[in-house]
Amino acid sequence: MIAHLNGRLAATGMDHAVIDVAGVGYLVGASARTLSALGAVGDLVTVHTEMLVAEDSIRLMGFASAAERDWFRLLTGVQGVGAKVALAILSVLAPDEVQTAVARSDSAMIARANGVGPKLAQRIVNELKDKAGGIALGTGGAAAAPAGGATADAVSALMNLGFKPAEANSAVTAANDELGAGATLDALVRLALRKAAK
Repeated sequence: MIAHLNGRLAATGMDHAVIDVAGVGYLVGASARTLSALGAVGDLVTVHTEMLVAEDSIRLMGFASAAERDWFRLLTGVQGVGAKVALAILSVLAPDEVQTAVARSDSAMIARANGVGPKLAQRIVNELKDKAGGIALGTGGAAAAPAGGATADAVSALMNLGFKPAEANSAVTAANDELGAGATLDALVRLALRKAAK
């Protein structure tokens, strides 16, 4: 699976960007928020990615932050929420705003997104309330250190291995405390797995 892309922004559209990585152009679907965060065509960019595999297509989605990618995963796990609706939500709400809306059961905030009616917004809030525990990690705003990205990616990695968000959050936090701010993603995941196994 492709976890992220580092390259030059080759083009942007209404709902996508093309990232040139060593001469290969990757088309990534993206929220309006991510597209505005990427900057100008020609800039060097990094996007966190999620690959969507369906019967008739393979698509790559791109996100400005690991937190946005993690919320995309959670949102698309809700019945009735596809990639288009998840991107619509993430276009109008930053990851920490989605976190707040879910924590406060504020379905009206979720319903601000195009294509999200009151019933679907309520279902999103109900289904994600218990699952959103680990996502708050690393979303403390623009001041987050680069290690915050590694921390959020480590939480995401553990969740992909089947750990619950709260378990992943706890194990990675413990590993991060032990390793310090300069820890690599690989080191964080290895130590977090050892801590989670205890």
